Amino acid sequence: MPDTGPPQQGEDVPGLAAKVAFLRRPDSYPEETARVEALETHMSWVFLTERHAYKLKKPFRRGPIDYSTLAARRRSCARELRLNRRLAPEIYLAVVALTVDASGRIGLGGAGRPIDWLVQMQRLPAELTLECRLRANTVDAADARRIVARLVPFFAAAPRARWTPAAYRRRLVSAVDAAAGELTRPELGLARSDIDPLATALRQFVATRGEVLDARVRSGRIVEGHGDLRPEHIYLTEPPTFMDCIEFDRGLRLRDPVDELAFLVMECDRLGRPELDGWLFAAYCDLVGDTPPRALIELYKAHNAFIRARIAVGHLDELNGDPTRRWTSRAKDYLDHARSYLALL
Repeated sequence: MPDTGPPQQGEDVPGLAAKVAFLRRPDSYPEETARVEALETHMSWVFLTERHAYKLKKPFRRGPIDYSTLAARRRSCARELRLNRRLAPEIYLAVVALTVDASGRIGLGGAGRPIDWLVQMQRLPAELTLECRLRANTVDAADARRIVARLVPFFAAAPRARWTPAAYRRRLVSAVDAAAGELTRPELGLARSDIDPLATALRQFVATRGEVLDARVRSGRIVEGHGDLRPEHIYLTEPPTFMDCIEFDRGLRLRDPVDELAFLVMECDRLGRPELDGWLFAAYCDLVGDTPPRALIELYKAHNAFIRARIAVGHLDELNGDPTRRWTSRAKDYLDHARSYLALL
């Protein structure tokens, strides 16, 4: 469907509230569904029918994320579809127009004027996520190996980053600096004594022991990966399915596969399942023949935990009225994990 551009002067375009109200109704969808579950995140709304999921991006802009215009949201939906088909080709189905006709009626698809765009996905059972399986204590080493076995050819075929070792070091330190700046905002009430030593330790590792990072760059290990390998994004289907990669910033997808797995391990640690560390990295070393130093894994885990603490408090700027305690508590949890990993270096 062509994008006919922005509305003309005088046109009455339904706002976000009207779009959400329409998409909450079961009769709005081409397939029959008895109910619609609506889930709000800080950047989007997701509507779950019995068979499909539809993601509507909010008119949102912050840093590299720009969903502020109709054209930007369409581009983002197309990019999300393309990138996620790399690891979930049968799940990411289409980009669907939300339209309005001459009488002002909203429709999903159809011949009306596009007023927004949605990513349509096949819905998978929530109980198949790695997160649910971890909480139920039904994950074993064989599951971990299946996860890694699906990722290995993906990483092998992925484009390589064109970075020098110095540029890679700078990127890691820059992320630490930005996170430290956010986490020490006075209004958050987080103690600098809990944050500054972690940031210093991360910077010092890069400065004094960075040869291990340089070796990763020189051996072509930094690739365009997924960027957000959290347990809730992994479904233990056959083969495993990986959802919701980072679509808005290619730089955040350029990662060492060991970094991607360390991020996943860190999140599994937070769920009380530290054994995933051994299982995932044993499978990775066996299938790839790459044996990263343990210090590198712990550095990546600490770095990821520190950055996730920043992302946690960032939610306070994006969701009106969201409880401060929830996100600051989560940030403290990430900082505690970062501290425990750095103690092992």
